[in-house]
Order: sequence, then C-alpha cells, then structure tokens
Amino acid sequence: MTGTNRSEISKELEEFTKSGKKLKIITTSYMGATDVKAVEYLSSLANTEIKVSYNSEHERLHAKAYLFLRNSGFHTGYIGSSNLSRSALTNGLEWNLKVTTQEIGHIIDKFQKTFETYWEDPEFEFYKKGTHREKLSTALKRQSSYNTSQITTFFELKPYSYQEEILSKLQAEREIHNRNKNLLVAATGTGKTVISAFDFKKFKNKNPNSKFLFVAHRKEILMQARSTFQHVLRDANFGELWVDGNEPEKYDELFASVQTLHSRLKMLDLAEDFFNYIIIDEVHHIKADSYRPILKRFNPKILLGLTATPERMDGGDIAEDFHNRIAAEIRLPEALNRKLLSPFQYFALSDSVDLSSVQWRGKYEVKELTKLYTENDRRLADIIKNCEEYLTDINDVQALGFCVSQEHAKYMAEKFVLSGLKADYLVSGNSGSRDLVRNKLIKKEINYLFVVDIFNEGVDIPNIDTVLFLRPTESLTIFLQQLGRGLRLAEDKDCLTVLDFVGNARPEYDFEHKFRALVGKTHTSIITEIEDEFPHLPLGCSIVLEKKAKEVILRNIREATEFRRPQLLQKIQRFKHHSTLPLTLHNFLEFHHLDIRQVYKKGSWKRLCADAKVIPDFNEPQEKELTACLQRKLIHANSLTYLKFIKKLISENINLDLLNKEEEVMLLMFHYDVWKETGTNLGFSNVRESIRSLLKNKNMLREMQEFIEYQIEKIEFVEKDIDLEFDFPLKLHSRYNREEILVALGLSSFKKKSSNREGVAQNKDLNIEALFVTLKKTEKEYSPTTMYEDYALNKRLFHWQSQNSTAPDSPKGESYIKHRDKGKKILLFVREQNVDEYGFTMSYTFLGEADFVKSKGAKPMNVKWKLHEEMPSYILKESQKLAVG
Repeated sequence: MTGTNRSEISKELEEFTKSGKKLKIITTSYMGATDVKAVEYLSSLANTEIKVSYNSEHERLHAKAYLFLRNSGFHTGYIGSSNLSRSALTNGLEWNLKVTTQEIGHIIDKFQKTFETYWEDPEFEFYKKGTHREKLSTALKRQSSYNTSQITTFFELKPYSYQEEILSKLQAEREIHNRNKNLLVAATGTGKTVISAFDFKKFKNKNPNSKFLFVAHRKEILMQARSTFQHVLRDANFGELWVDGNEPEKYDELFASVQTLHSRLKMLDLAEDFFNYIIIDEVHHIKADSYRPILKRFNPKILLGLTATPERMDGGDIAEDFHNRIAAEIRLPEALNRKLLSPFQYFALSDSVDLSSVQWRGKYEVKELTKLYTENDRRLADIIKNCEEYLTDINDVQALGFCVSQEHAKYMAEKFVLSGLKADYLVSGNSGSRDLVRNKLIKKEINYLFVVDIFNEGVDIPNIDTVLFLRPTESLTIFLQQLGRGLRLAEDKDCLTVLDFVGNARPEYDFEHKFRALVGKTHTSIITEIEDEFPHLPLGCSIVLEKKAKEVILRNIREATEFRRPQLLQKIQRFKHHSTLPLTLHNFLEFHHLDIRQVYKKGSWKRLCADAKVIPDFNEPQEKELTACLQRKLIHANSLTYLKFIKKLISENINLDLLNKEEEVMLLMFHYDVWKETGTNLGFSNVRESIRSLLKNKNMLREMQEFIEYQIEKIEFVEKDIDLEFDFPLKLHSRYNREEILVALGLSSFKKKSSNREGVAQNKDLNIEALFVTLKKTEKEYSPTTMYEDYALNKRLFHWQSQNSTAPDSPKGESYIKHRDKGKKILLFVREQNVDEYGFTMSYTFLGEADFVKSKGAKPMNVKWKLHEEMPSYILKESQKLAVG
C-alpha cells in the first residue's frame, strides 16, 4: 500500500466513506513495501478501520484482494496481484480475477470468512492515526533491511498456539502424571528457548521467589537465552551470566556454561534444592559425564531438557534422565507452517534393491544392507540418474547422503567422484578432518557429503539444500533428524529437495508413521492421504511418489494398518517371541506402534487374547455391553475426572450410597455408556443396582481398568472446573459423548432417556442450552439444510449458524440475543467431524460458557459467541482451517 496512488482513488474513497459506508483494510509490514503516509491517509477517512500485522517474520500476509459487499447480497470480489499502488492499479502488468456471488458464491463466502478470521486474529492490531505511526515506521524499516541471520524475538507478549499446546503438555506431565523431569524435542530454530521462558514464567508467577538455572555449552546460546527470558518476563535485569570469566554476584537467576558449572561444582556452597527450576539446553551436544554431575548435585522442582534429538552425540539416550520419555515436541508440520523451517519437495523413488529377505532384528541387518548396496554399480547408476532428473543442477547443490555404514559412505563418495561429481565422506574414522570437509561443502568445493552418524557436528550446515536417503531408516526419530539437517532456513535457499530411494521392504518396516510425521495430524487415514496425493501437507511442501515406490509404500501400510482379525490374533500370539515384556494392552500397542482404535475395531482386548489362546477362555454376562462401551463410548474419553471415577468404581469396593452429587451424575453417565437404555426398561430399580450387576464381569472389568489407565496415560492437557450453579461434573476442554452430556444437563434420567438428536439441547428448568457443533460436515452425513457454518475466529470468538428456522425476532432467536438478561447460560460443545479415521463416532470437546456478541441474517442466524475461557489450541487450529480453507 503506497501513497503514490492517493490522487488516483482518493476522491472515490472519500465519497464512499463520507456517505456512511464502512471501509475495512488489513495490511502488513511484510517486505517493507507499505507506505506510512498511505496508511496515515486511509486511517484519517471517516468510517474506516485499519488493522496491521507487524509480525511479518511468521505471518507474512502477501494477499491482494478486494471485496465489495452490497445490501442486496450480490457481492463482488477482485483477487490477484494488484497492490494499492499507482502502477498496480493503472499500467502495471497485473493479473486479477473478478468473482461474484452469482457466479461463484462459495469463493466470495470463503473470502468473507478468511477476512473475518484475520480481522479477529490478535496478530492484526488496530491502527490509529498518529498514535501508531512510529511503530509502523520501525517495523517497515526493519523489514526493508531484513537480514535472515539476525535473531529477533517476536514473542514478548504471548505464546503462539503451537507453543501453548506444548506448554499445556508440560503442565499435564507435571500435574497429571507427576513427572517433573521433562524433555522437549524440537529442531534447531523452532523456538525451544521461547517455550521454556513461557514455561518458567508460569512457574515464577506461582513461585515468585524461585531460583533459576539455565545451562548450555556455548556463551552465545546463554546470551541469547538471557535476552529471550528478559523479553518474556519483561524484566531487563533478569539473569546473570557465568561463563568466560563472567562471575555472578549471586546465584538466584543464573545462565551458566556447563564447563564452568562442572569445574566449580564441588566449591559451590548451595543446598541440593537451592534451584527450583533448571533448564539444560542443547542436551544432545553435552556429554553425559558433563551434565549428569549437575543433575546429581541439584534436585529442582522442575528439570527441563531442551534438545534437537533424543540421541546424544556420545551415543547415549537423553531420555534416561527424563523419565525415559519425550514430554513434548514441536512437530514438523507446525514448524513448517510457521515458516520456522524450509519447505521440502520430497520424492519417493523406486529402488532396484529388494530388501524383503534381509534379516530383521528390530531393524535391518547392517552388514547385509552394506553388501547389497556396494556389491555392484547398478544401484549407483540409478541414484545418479535420479539426481540428474530431479535436481535443478547436479553440479550446484549442497547435498547430504545418509548411508547404512562407513563402508557404504566411503563407497558412495568414491563412486560419485569417479562419475565426475565433487563428493567426500565423513564418518567417525575420518572425523579429524571434520572442519576441512565441512568448509568444503559450505564453499561448494564438494557438492555431496556422505555420512552415517547424523549427529556429527560436521554436518550441521543450514545451507544444505538436498538430502539423499540411501538406506531405509527404521527409527522415526532418526529419520526426522536426518531430514531436519536440510530444513534449516538459509539465505537464497527456496526449499529442500529430498530423494528417498524406496526398495521392496519387509512388512515390519514402518512407512505409515514416516508419512504421518510429514503430513501432520488429520482425521483421514494416511492411505487416503497418499491416494489423494497429500492434500494436507504443510505450506509450500510437496510429496511425489513414483509409481512402483507408491505401490510398495501402500502395500506396506495396508499390511500394517488394515490387518484383519486373524492377523491381529497372530500378532498377539507372537508377542512373547518378540518382546520380554509381559503381554498387556499398553505393551502390545507400544511395541507394534498401534493406535488403540486399531485393536478395538476387532473386538475387546480380553476376547482377542482368549481367541489367540494366550489367556483362558471366559464367559461373562455383560461382555457384549462392556465391549460396546469401550468401543463406542470411552474410545475418545479424555476427562481425567470421569476416567478416574470409572476406574475407582470398577476396581475398588466403594460404597455407592456415599457418593457426592456430581459423582451420582457420573454414575448415571456410566450407566448410559454401558447400557444405552433407561434403568427401568432393563428391570433395575435404581442406578446402583444397574452398576452392581456389572461386578460379575471380572475379566471385562480388568480390561476396562487397563483401558482406562492407558487412556489416562495419553492425556496431554489439564482440564478445568466450571461453576454453573448446579451439580455439573463435566470439565472444560475434556471430551464427552452426546449421551453423557444429556445426562449432565439433566435431560436424561434413570427412568427417562432424552431423544435429542438435534444441534441444540435445552433444559428449561435449569435455564441452560447446549450447542452441539460438528466442524467438518459432509453432504453424505448431513442434508443441505443442516450444513451450518461453524468455525472459530480466534481463541475466544466462535462463529455459529443457528437452525434454519431461527430468526432474530423469533422466541428462539431472542433467547440467544437476550440470554444474559434472561439469566440463560449457553454452553458450547465442539467436535472435529462425525467419525474419526477409524470409523468411531467422535466425542465433543466442552468449550464452556459463551456470551452473545452480535448476529447477522435470519433463518438461519449467524451468531458470534464469546467464550469465557480460551479454547484449546488443537480445536482452534482445526476450526480455523474450516474458515480459511
């Protein structure tokens, strides 16, 4: 938006706005292209509102689109390449498309939703003439002289949604699972330090006098970390450095090098609980014998490890020091969508080598793979041919090739050199020349570097633009680390090109989780993603599967995920031959990397074990009902309160006559989860009798206990209480099925079951109404008249479309608009879609109370609700996708 075009359209704009019509503008400081004078002029117009995104580091709004709304409903839009500048509007070579409601109404509709979502996004701030001029000028100057290598912290006010998700997981680890030694895994450059600063801020708010220690292996990291913490805590004096001769005055807020701390440890006169909160940064770079003495010396309330990989450079497993688990990780798709990493073009290419008969002991036998890959040059010729076909210039790349062994790496380098390409190899045997080889790759004196050990310091080069997977990578963690070597942002690097050579694999080899990691979480199976050519990839990324490679991958994934019942029984029978662990539901699922829903599609766990003849057969009266309860009602349950209540109910000899009011409601919820019918129709005199009748099912109740323990272990958030002034056991942000919700609302009782199947449920006696929202609707599941428009605008605002019969002046419409005056409470329940990727009906996430903000239209009404509590990040993300496409 520039000032040079002011004379071109100023007259029209002034006439338009003076006539009482409204003008809304969204712009950005991205690339420094906007002119402050133009924004100042536009903000001076009557009836005009402007919002600006200053965070172009991650938002990078680059859209040029104009929408003209008419009272008649016949709107017009222009979408294309024209900015608000003289050349763009007059003689520039621009391409723009005119769209109208009459011709392609769904595009206009999507335009409106997208604009409204941006408008309500906190990233876009209101611009006021004069007041914000300096802020915009500074942002524009910073952008016009933008340097990709500079380190800038944009997170001084609030964490992003993906960071909040991680903070929520850390909170759950501590409060639900009592694990206070937490490991956070994320690629370099994705904001681990920022997240740790927000995490400490939450801790410090509750513990104002807490003592803090941040440990890293380099002075630069310590200085950057201290700066980040100062921004987040809004305290310019926070923290002292203890490194390279810097001595702290006191030890309360310390940023110390591991070397300094290790050498002075014995002299420190500090109690073991002196530090309340300790962070070990870049743990994978630090040798265990350097940081372990620090962990033994101090016993903080919270220990947080930050790392790019769970494997240390000395070959050890970092997770040993953190309850043997990764507490949270910044997933690859999230980092890519945030433009924290370089986008990738991934090509899965057919490999001539057949791996189906190679020995497997948890992974392929290395010696056999080496022999197959080095015994003749046919595969080498295929690799070079594919490099010529898929790389822009085979002699102008900075490529890493991942090999199976030192012998393989050396072979590849030598053969590439013989083929006229500039190549070398780097393995532990020649690591003395690490710096020399590294500099050669940086200067493009070599174009290809073949390696085995991905954590070798010599290969940490942001400029890497090509990755060759020349061997199967069994560990998903290692695969992502190898890929991550090429995902670092660098100047003049548009994207990473990945060539993955896919041979006919053994059935044990896991393709599914590899592609799921690239695509991210969706509610469609990975097979559907592949067959539909990956519609949900992160921004700017692509995956192309060669025909033969695609067949191998799909066959492997189908065999692994779409197994029939006999194959599942076979896996259960063979478990004792593959693992020394006892056969439990948890151990079986973890060992085979299965989702619990994959097992429960085939029946109950105990019945499967009995049919596999690994436990004695059994015959219990309510096996059918309890199996259906697990499959259809509790499969999505994640309320800690409700799951713990059921566990207590079935595993302890509790007195059902001594339950409190909320527990009595949960007892009835459980009755309907099991029986799906009123107690009187089943011949029970009360709900206690109904529940006591289940105690005869010893095997099934043991299974239910195991099932619930597994579900609790998977909980990654802390639910919140809500006070609705009656006995209401549901918790904010937990999932519940419709029957449970109707019981909690008092609409289903022991003697009468609610028949409600609509999108709203009202209890007039309690003056409360629940709105049921399914975000992703398909015409197959809903009629055109019930395809309502429901989506989040931001963390608090939700756009909801009423039933088609509702108008503002109708009693129902009025009850929404004036609900606060009438003392009526509105509750919002949201689910992503009707059924999940395994065919199970999805439960609703309880978002809590909402207040009316405004509405538009009639029959249906488009209502904007404001939630009392911010919605969880994952629901916000799913919901906003529906608005912006």
